[in-house]
Amino acid sequence: MALETSHRRAPVAGQVKRPIERTAAAAILSAVDMPLSLPYQPQDWPIGAAMLQFPGVTADGTPMRQAGPDRWLRDLGTIAAEGFKSVEVPSAWLPIGDMTANEHDALKAVLRETRLNICATSVVRRSIIDPQEAADNLAATHRAIDAAVAVGSPLVCLGLHEPLTQEQMAVTWFWTVPGARTPDSRDVWKLAASRYRELADHAAQVGVAISLELYEGTYLGAADSAVAFLEEIGRPNVGLNPDLGNLVRAPEEIEPWEAMAVKTLPHANYWHVKNYSRVENPSAGLYMTSPSPMVSGLIDYRKLVAFAIANGFRGAFLCENYGGDGLSVSAENRRYLLHLLSTMSDRRPAAEASI
Repeated sequence: MALETSHRRAPVAGQVKRPIERTAAAAILSAVDMPLSLPYQPQDWPIGAAMLQFPGVTADGTPMRQAGPDRWLRDLGTIAAEGFKSVEVPSAWLPIGDMTANEHDALKAVLRETRLNICATSVVRRSIIDPQEAADNLAATHRAIDAAVAVGSPLVCLGLHEPLTQEQMAVTWFWTVPGARTPDSRDVWKLAASRYRELADHAAQVGVAISLELYEGTYLGAADSAVAFLEEIGRPNVGLNPDLGNLVRAPEEIEPWEAMAVKTLPHANYWHVKNYSRVENPSAGLYMTSPSPMVSGLIDYRKLVAFAIANGFRGAFLCENYGGDGLSVSAENRRYLLHLLSTMSDRRPAAEASI
C-alpha cells in the first residue's frame, strides 16, 4: 500500500460531492440568530494552547520525556504566563502513551502547579494506515487512549497525515511542498474506517472522545470526504476537528471556506483554530498563503464560531499559529475568541445587559 506524493486534493474513495456556492454558504453562515444560549459563561469556555513552538527535544537532543518534570514545568509555565488555562499535549512534545504511571503523576503535578487543564491530547503524524508503520501506530494510539484517561484528558485528537518529508522540512512553509497522500482506494478507505471504529470502541469504554483532524491530502482533506468518512466510521464518540486552516493554506484552487464550514462544523467536537492570508490569481495559476492572526486572515471566525455554536458545538478551541512568536499570536487569538463569545452570549452580566 504505497502512499502517493503529490499536490493536494483529497482522495475521493467513498466521497460524495455536495457543491455549495460561496454566496449560498455565506448566507447560511450569516443566518444565525443572536444572542446565543451558550453552554458556559464565555470566560469559562475551554480555549487551549497548541504546543507547535515547543520541540520534543532539548537543546542537547534529550527527548522531552527524559528531560523530566523540571523541563515540562518550564514549557507549560510559559504557556500559562500567556493567560491560557488549557493546553493540548501532543505526542510530538511528550509521548504520554509510552510513559509510566509515575510519569503521568509527575505531569499532572506540573499541570496543577501551572494551573493548566488538558483540553485534549493528540497523536501526531502516526497514521493507522501508514504503509510501513500502521501496526505500530495503531498500537500506539490504543496506548494514547489509555494514557488520556490517566492524565485527565477528555479527548484524543487523531489524523491520517504522515510525517513531513525531507523536502517539506527544508522549506519555510512545509505546506508549499507536496507531502504524502492517502491512496484513492475504497479498500484502504474501509480499512481506515474499521481501525477508527476499533479505536472509538476502546475510547468509549474508558470515557474518552476522539476527534479527527481535517488535513490536506487525506480522506479528511476535503469537507465532503471528511463528512463521508466520519459517517463510514459511525461512532457517536467520534467527531471532526474542522481545522479549516489546514485546507485554505493549500497553494492551489480550493473549495470556498464558507462551504467547507457549513459542511463540517455541525460535526465538530474539538476545533483547532488558525488563519491564513491568501492571494489568488487563478488565470495565472498563482496561489500564495501565509499564516495570520485569526482576526485578519481569509476565514471569518466571527461567523464560524456563531454558526458552530448554533449547530451544537460544545468542544474546546485550540489556538495554533505557525511562524514568528506563534505563542503570542495564539494568546491574542484566545482573547479574540473570548471577545466573540462575550458578544454572542445571552449570559452577559446584568450591568452590561442593561446598557
